[in-house]
Amino acid sequence: MLAATPHPECFNLRRQQVLAWMHSQGGGIAIVPTAPERTRNRDNHHSYRHDSDFYYLSGFSEAQAWLVLIAGDTDQSILFCEDKNPEVEIWTGVRWGPASAADHFGFNQAHALEDLNTRVTDLLIGQRNLFSTLSRPAHPELLKQLNDWLTAARASVRDTRALPQQWHDLSEVLAELRLLKDASELATMRAAAKISAQGHVLAMQAARPGCHEYELEAELLYHFRKHGAQSVAYDSIVASGANACVLHHRAGNSVLQDGELVLIDAGCELDGYASDITRTFPANGRFSGPQRALYDLVLAAQLAASEKTSPQYHFNVGHEAAVNVLTQGLLDEGLLQGTLEQALETAAYRRFYMHRTGHWLGMDVHDVGSYRSPPASDQDRPWRQLRAGMVLTIEPGLYVRPAPDIAEKFWNIGIRIEDDAVVTETGCELISRGVPVAPDEIEALMRSRS
Repeated sequence: MLAATPHPECFNLRRQQVLAWMHSQGGGIAIVPTAPERTRNRDNHHSYRHDSDFYYLSGFSEAQAWLVLIAGDTDQSILFCEDKNPEVEIWTGVRWGPASAADHFGFNQAHALEDLNTRVTDLLIGQRNLFSTLSRPAHPELLKQLNDWLTAARASVRDTRALPQQWHDLSEVLAELRLLKDASELATMRAAAKISAQGHVLAMQAARPGCHEYELEAELLYHFRKHGAQSVAYDSIVASGANACVLHHRAGNSVLQDGELVLIDAGCELDGYASDITRTFPANGRFSGPQRALYDLVLAAQLAASEKTSPQYHFNVGHEAAVNVLTQGLLDEGLLQGTLEQALETAAYRRFYMHRTGHWLGMDVHDVGSYRSPPASDQDRPWRQLRAGMVLTIEPGLYVRPAPDIAEKFWNIGIRIEDDAVVTETGCELISRGVPVAPDEIEALMRSRS
């Protein structure tokens, strides 16, 4: 369970924003669940992680909770959560309980979970619209539960027009709100990036030929937890040699070999917010000539993308800048043939660079928010203009697998460089540069290994 947030007013402000939007749609009732607990095996559960939308509106991180918002003559926010139970709390830890939760988190009301069905059924009566996270449901049985409550409500009224006649999806509204981070969110994300960067430094210093990928993963996990992160933001990627050409390779039993590169893509989650950093470095502490050539190329692509990450540009401009640099470099190194225009037109670079240069980052590592201008229903809309307060990754890469038409010196070189960027009024701030990125600095760091 997360530590209690010190900023309950932030969550109240978000609820007020959602309520204002609900009023613009005619008012009504919104019902938002958190994520359920999930069984790992038999009677053993995975570590619990709240639903991001629910937490964004509530600040409440316990399982088995529901949030109800009512946009009416008097707006209301109501939490349903598990009641205090001293016997259960001996086994699973202290619960907030409704009374304490209402007071601490700023809800108008809070009730025990056992009262959920009765109270929600009554609250549905007289509401014009029903709102929920329909396209991004946190609870696997959300639609069934909503229909069950409506069925129960119909049984208690003569005129069904007294019940919600229209359903509305809150998912896009919440995505738009979550896309712009407030000062509290940015402070948490900077702290998460700092912890993750330090973890990468320790992993680099621990790396040497003969150690296993999982040993470097252990260095990361140890540092993340030691410095207060509750979890990893995603399963850590630790890939040595040819494994670095597998984009989502999990840390395994592979042994680092002299002369190989190591790619680590890892980040912690702190107080519900993700970080996401990738670094690539030589296992023996020194880049070979071909490795250095491609590394310099990827780093130049990241710089080009960073320079195009500002409110002056739309989301895709950074990707286009990175692709141009990478494609020209692949031509210069003989990995592609023809002209730059031909290689771009045919997307020939995708043989070596098959992913995009970035994604939104926030409560989820691949955070919510359309990359195109709203509304989401229009698939041909233009790319979204960047705005101060958005956070995204900048992560170009190159992955060269063995092939008869590829010079052997480049075989099995996989490189990705990824940083977390906060869009500012004038450009962007790379908040994850606490770990070296310049090749000379990486080599110097690895020479400092004990």
